Amino acid sequence: MSFYQITKFNFMSDITLTAYNVKTKEKNVPIQEAVITKTAKGAYMAQGHDGKGNKLVTLMNEAKALAAIKAGIAKQGW
Repeated sequence: MSFYQITKFNFMSDITLTAYNVKTKEKNVPIQEAVITKTAKGAYMAQGHDGKGNKLVTLMNEAKALAAIKAGIAKQGW
């Protein structure tokens, strides 16, 4: 394995989807039951909740979105 493959593998196992909670003004709140969708412009968006009934949404790049789906943290919604 090359260094790039090892780094990529470690990155996928350390993925956590977090978002800003507008209602409680908390940063880096973990998203539970995340579903990743594509926007009309092609960006990736994770939607879920914080476990207390508050909805969370965050935008992310393609690499992080696909890695979260592959790691089983989020479901694919498209």
